[in-house]
Amino acid sequence: MYEGAVQDLIDELGRLPGVGPKSAQRIAFFLLDADKDDVQRLSEAMIAIKEKVKHCRICGNVAEQDECAICRDARRDQSVICVVEESKDVMAIERTKSYRGLYHVLGGSINPIAGVGPDQLRIRELMTRLSDETVEEIVLATDPNLEGEATATYLARMLNTLGIKVTRLASGLPVGGDLEYADEVTLGRAFEGRTAVT
Repeated sequence: MYEGAVQDLIDELGRLPGVGPKSAQRIAFFLLDADKDDVQRLSEAMIAIKEKVKHCRICGNVAEQDECAICRDARRDQSVICVVEESKDVMAIERTKSYRGLYHVLGGSINPIAGVGPDQLRIRELMTRLSDETVEEIVLATDPNLEGEATATYLARMLNTLGIKVTRLASGLPVGGDLEYADEVTLGRAFEGRTAVT
């Protein structure tokens, strides 16, 4: 246990996702030894994100304007919307350079244990976007875990009544992975999506 500002920083860093007590301590001492200008830039970047960044009024992605760059891009395929849980998922898909449609960020997934139901997600906003009948396909790209699967199933049932094509990202086992480490959902989806070997 350290005293004063050092312990306060370790405690605050420890509240960040994925940062345990030892990592928080390492980061705190890195910052303590870092150049003051570097720490100042980090501090300013953290304050700027809270002051400048908001959510796109159309898709819910992070943006510094009312609409994100993807929604403003007229070259994007307006007939397809990929539904994801979080903004970080948009960037993961964009890095593949294989999708040119639009996105809709739900802001999480259905998780009754955490008190998150469909009403806490941006599902109503998705339905509003579909009312102009220009969208022909919805790609469900929620996480392949229990909450993501529950969210995808809920959305698929709701969207199928609208006559819009609903697809789900293919999923399976990672290359180089071991079966013993695969979770039940991933392994089950791998079996369901199996193809013939020629």
